[in-house]
Amino acid sequence: MQLKNKMMVGFFCLAGCIVAVYCLWLFFRTVEIVAVHQRNNYSSILVKNFPFTDKGKIDWWLENKDALKAKYDIPKPASYGGFTITIWLFKDGYKEEGKYDRLCFDDMNTKINCIDKNRGITFTVDDAIYREEENGKIFRLEY
Repeated sequence: MQLKNKMMVGFFCLAGCIVAVYCLWLFFRTVEIVAVHQRNNYSSILVKNFPFTDKGKIDWWLENKDALKAKYDIPKPASYGGFTITIWLFKDGYKEEGKYDRLCFDDMNTKINCIDKNRGITFTVDDAIYREEENGKIFRLEY
């Protein structure tokens, strides 16, 4: 009977280790920028492996905003200074328009130029909206 108990403990330890390694892999995987689309002062960044938490998303933005400006020249503010950057999860690739709630990019010369918006993530996270002050501090808007 003791051998069976030891085997069960060993099995659960192994299963726990596998789950822990998988969670660490999910947490530390690199965000991949698939594409950037621009229209006037609106920029859409399509990514894979975006962080799960609000803090992770904001930290990614803070760490990468200068690189995004250098590589993609975003944001591109309007004449009045405002701009919008939306970060979308790019899970299933581009699709044809056809379905409700797809976002299509007119800067692509193909009919397969849309993504499903319902997979999107922007700086509006869950039910919270965050704003960055000029000094770099991030605060949550309260309504």
